[in-house]
This record gives sequence, C-alpha cells and structure tokens, in this order.
Amino acid sequence: MLLFCPTCGNVLIVEEGQRCFRFACNTCPYVHNITRKVNNRKYPKLKEVDDVLGGSAAWENVDSTAEPCPKCEHPRAYFMQIQTRSADEPMTTFYKCCNIQCGHRWRD
Repeated sequence: MLLFCPTCGNVLIVEEGQRCFRFACNTCPYVHNITRKVNNRKYPKLKEVDDVLGGSAAWENVDSTAEPCPKCEHPRAYFMQIQTRSADEPMTTFYKCCNIQCGHRWRD
C-alpha cells in the first residue's frame, strides 16, 4: 500500500519511532503514527496478451514436414516461417507436432 504525504505529495516511508512505527516523509517534516495494523492488498489485473503467431487459426492451413517432435518423437510436424527479427536476419521456423494428443510447439 502506498500512502502519500498530504503536505508535499511524496510517497511516505515506514520508519520505527520511539514507541511505535510511523509513516514519515523524506522531503518534509510530516510524520503520522501508525495506531492499528495496516492490512490492505490489491492485486493488479494482468494485461491480456495477444498470441504473436495469430492464435489457433494460424495453424489451420499450414504444410507439414518430416521434422520429429522432441516431446513424443512423432515423425512429422506442421511448420510456418515468420520474420521475427530485422530483415537482414533469417526467418524463424515454428513447428507444431502433427500428433493430435501431443500438439507440442517449438521453434528452430
């Protein structure tokens, strides 16, 4: 929990006083004694992230090749190539296992 100084607006720090803990400002003389237990938690909502490969629809019309799956050793895998770095770098090849029960994804 962040508390702000009512005088100057800076973040208050917790310091140990003579008899108790207190909120204090680093830039001005504002001090406020803590008289009760402070327990307030807020968990930020996580931002939704888009699938950079286009989601499950991206794998609908791709070709397969003779690339063994490193997880289940199935002999074939679907593949697609995407330019993930600058134009002078080679394209990145993404694979998805053809075995429906596995579906492992990896890149080369």
